This record gives sequence, structure tokens and C-alpha cells, in this order.
Amino acid sequence: MKRRLAFAVTALALSFAGAYAQDTSMGFFVTSANPGKGGDLGGLAGADAYCNTLATASGSTGKNWKAYLSTDAENAKDRIFTGPWYNAKGEKIADDVAALHGDASNLTKQTALNEKGEVINGRGDTPNRHDILTGSLPDGTAAPETCGNWTMGGSEGAAIVGHSDRTGLDDSAAAKSWNSSHSTRGGCTQEAFKTTGGDGLFYCFAAN
Repeated sequence: MKRRLAFAVTALALSFAGAYAQDTSMGFFVTSANPGKGGDLGGLAGADAYCNTLATASGSTGKNWKAYLSTDAENAKDRIFTGPWYNAKGEKIADDVAALHGDASNLTKQTALNEKGEVINGRGDTPNRHDILTGSLPDGTAAPETCGNWTMGGSEGAAIVGHSDRTGLDDSAAAKSWNSSHSTRGGCTQEAFKTTGGDGLFYCFAAN
């Protein structure tokens, strides 16, 4: 009787441990490519759909993905749920929203991988693709430059970008910021993004 009771208690403990085990599957990635229209991502809905499409193609299932992008009506930091988030290799990016936007963030060139687990080219690589679209200030709230709330892909407009490799022209906080380094120049076309070291990529986070 005691043996059976001990077995039941052990089984129950293992069941609870499994239920609360940390999910380290991919919950963050940088898009491997732009959807094809520069800053015109189809608004937030189009950007979210693209995140979900790339995640599914990579084999990730059961998660609701959101683009880390701000608009006039919504802050990027409020779109991505609570964390923690892990990249395609199971490396933790951050525990929560506060850590993601603070000194505890582990978002670097080596960890800011795309959905395939590949490193994004940074400063010193050819071509440099480290400019990541965010439309955000350092705290994750909206900046004025969002390529018309992600509906403009022509010669007008601009977007705030961050550096996925945390590297820029100097050692300033902006140059090392993953989400708010500088504005794009020359419009919101794919070609314009390339002139400052970008490729129209953006961050995707699992929001559940």
C-alpha cells in the first residue's frame, strides 16, 4: 500500500513538473526577408500575418506571433505579451518586457537569429542588414516615423530602426540599441532601406 502511495505521489509530482516546465521553443525571431513591398507591410495585421507564415514554415506551431512594430495607435512593447522569449536555438532573449527593454536583454548579433536559426548580417558584413524596422523609441513606445503605420512603400516617409547586432558608427546608446537607433533615409522602399544598412526586416515575438 505504501509503495503504491509513494508511486502515485511521485507520478503526481512529475505531472506538475511537466506542466510547469519552461517552454524554450522558439518565441522570437528576426524575419529572414521583407515581404516584398518595403515599408508597406499591410499595416500591423499584415506584419503579424507574415510573422505567423514564417514561423509555420520553420516548423513552429501553436503560437500566435506579433510583429514588434509601433503605430500611431499601438506601442510595440504592448503587442508581445509577457515573455520569456527564446530564439530558434533555445537561447533566452529576455524574461519579460522590462528585461527586454533594459540592461538584462540578451538580444545580440549572435542571438537575434531569423526563423531558420541563422545570424543576420551586421556591420562589417556584406551586405549589412542590421537595420530592423520598429517605429519605436527605446522604451518600446511609438516613434513618429513608421512608414505611415506600415502602409507606405514608396519614396515618401521614414521609419525608426534598431541595430540587431547592437553596433553602429560610434559607442552611443542609440548605435547600440536593438530597437531605436536612427531613422531610415530616402523613403520607405526596399532600396532606400539598404542605403543605411537594412533590408526591411523586423522582429517577431510569440504573444502567448
